[in-house]
Amino acid sequence: MNLLSKYREEKQMNLKGGIYHQTQIRLAYNSNRIEGSKLSEEQTRYIFETNTLHLENGDTTANVDDILETINHFTCFDYLLEVADEPLSEKHIKEFHHLLKSGTSDARKSWFKVGDYKTVPNVVGGSETTHPKDVPAEMRNLLENYHQIEQIDFDDVVDFHYHFEKIHPFQDGNGRVGRLIMFKECLANDIVPFIIEDEYKFFYYRGLTEYPRIKEFLRDTCLSAQDDFKIVLKYFGL
Repeated sequence: MNLLSKYREEKQMNLKGGIYHQTQIRLAYNSNRIEGSKLSEEQTRYIFETNTLHLENGDTTANVDDILETINHFTCFDYLLEVADEPLSEKHIKEFHHLLKSGTSDARKSWFKVGDYKTVPNVVGGSETTHPKDVPAEMRNLLENYHQIEQIDFDDVVDFHYHFEKIHPFQDGNGRVGRLIMFKECLANDIVPFIIEDEYKFFYYRGLTEYPRIKEFLRDTCLSAQDDFKIVLKYFGL
């Protein structure tokens, strides 16, 4: 909660170069990059700091959705800070999706529901996900079981993430929404949060694929990410 207070304070101050500033850039860059964004971390930083895009290495174009989803992710994180200490709800989860996908090319598709659950069945990594007609009930059940936990710990947050991704409630954006939820729930439960970096995405994917048969794969990947974030926090005296 000290970290949450620090985030809120630095956001209110519009402080440059602090932990809020660094988390916004690192979380948006890595989470979007895992999902295929071509923007670099430096370009992500440039967008956050100047609201402009710097083209690199002779590039003359950039994907508009990559830019929009980067900007939208910054908004998602600000919303996360507003509601971090509220019990996680479907309203929060749907709002993350709404904020992330607003204005994108997906939002112009009649069958794509921005801020609402999917209507078309999808397969991820060769595995079937929950059928659209069953998503509302499974999401309610997931949240009910989660809120029955008396004291939520690191393993509970990771376990929720796996089940959320298994349901895959949205047409697209599930990974980013899921990782935002993990960050929120860590802040809410006084757990050191973490950022899954793009360079470890294959370990992360393996962890999701093998879970719950071998829980250690996903758990260890998240613990390693948490160790990395502890170094960042130590630098900022937190």
